[in-house]
Amino acid sequence: MVIVGGGPAGLAAAAELRRRQVGRVLVLEREGEPGGIPRDCHHAGFGWPDLKRMMSGPAYARGCAARARAAGAEIWTESSATRWRGARTLQVTSPHGLFDVSGRAVLLATGCRERPRAARLVPGTRPAGVLTTGALQRIVHGARERAGRRAVVVGAEHVSYSAVHTLTASGTEVAAMITDLPRHQTYGPLAWLAAGRHGIPLLAQSELTRISGKGRVDGVEVTHRTTGATQSIACDTVVFTGDWIPDHELARAGGLAMDPGTRGPRVDASYRTSGPGVFAAGNLLHGAETAGIAALEGRASAAGIARFLADGAGWGAPVVPLSVTRPLVWISPNALGLPEAAPVDHPFVLRVAEFLRDETVDVRQGARILHRERFRALVPNRSIRLRGGWTRAVVADGGPVLISTASRPREGEAR
Repeated sequence: MVIVGGGPAGLAAAAELRRRQVGRVLVLEREGEPGGIPRDCHHAGFGWPDLKRMMSGPAYARGCAARARAAGAEIWTESSATRWRGARTLQVTSPHGLFDVSGRAVLLATGCRERPRAARLVPGTRPAGVLTTGALQRIVHGARERAGRRAVVVGAEHVSYSAVHTLTASGTEVAAMITDLPRHQTYGPLAWLAAGRHGIPLLAQSELTRISGKGRVDGVEVTHRTTGATQSIACDTVVFTGDWIPDHELARAGGLAMDPGTRGPRVDASYRTSGPGVFAAGNLLHGAETAGIAALEGRASAAGIARFLADGAGWGAPVVPLSVTRPLVWISPNALGLPEAAPVDHPFVLRVAEFLRDETVDVRQGARILHRERFRALVPNRSIRLRGGWTRAVVADGGPVLISTASRPREGEAR
């Protein structure tokens, strides 16, 4: 069994597979240490969803790796899966050379990344001092350096406030946060602790429209989306946060079916991709969930992997696609391989494009309503967890399953 990615999802899957008596489990991790993004997040808030205790990011990452190793999994660091050499054979590049690794099954757990400035098409000059949250954390916690004197943070979701905390704790003034949405998308207490108590302004319904500077950033231009008014902010650092995209290059190279909403591989509720024997879990499947949620997905994927390794079956079942309509933007998992039922304790994950209150989400197949669930508040960049018991009512010949909001059941383009 080969797992590509030594972050929370891959390591949790490795530990659970060994607990289920899967023989050899090999984890390939391209970095020098396993643990994924939490290794660079030197703040509390990790571990509650999966471990029911709170800890710092580095402690959480070390614990994930220790549990996988204690269970008997092998972890090869500085080992990158660079291409497919067969249906379940990968070419690996490491300091020991170039070689092939094969498994009876492969789990892709390669995670996701923030879109950098180039992918967001922000005009202006190309000076130093333009970072993502990950680059910021490596500078501050890895190199033990201050990122700059005065920064602007683009984004207002969970990771944006993590970036603000990293900046202020290391002595960098934060001039402003910018979001194109009407307000921030994190929890109120976190927003106040990270930014509110420091008096950091949030420029809502605004976007960064220009970066200036020659050797180093010297300022940015911000445009209000409704009025068109612009303002200039002096700064020497710009941090782009969020706007996550799965690290899907290996999945695409393997010819796996991709979901246009999540931009990750299409999977069913057992985490099976379109490639027989190839599974996927964690933040490769969608925009960034917390480390604990990614770990729970990795752990849940082990059940389907173990079944496949035991009998080699499961890819011949009919696949029923799941799609959403606006203002919902994606659902994960996004297919059902029948006959199966999603575990009730592992719900589906949804995202929404706008703020909604007291909204009902409907699940339909044809004219039948399979499930209705009401939510007090739906917030962009924060996940909605939809119970999965309705999968038992899905029929193979009933057509696609559509998930929509009750107030706008057919509005927007199905994805």
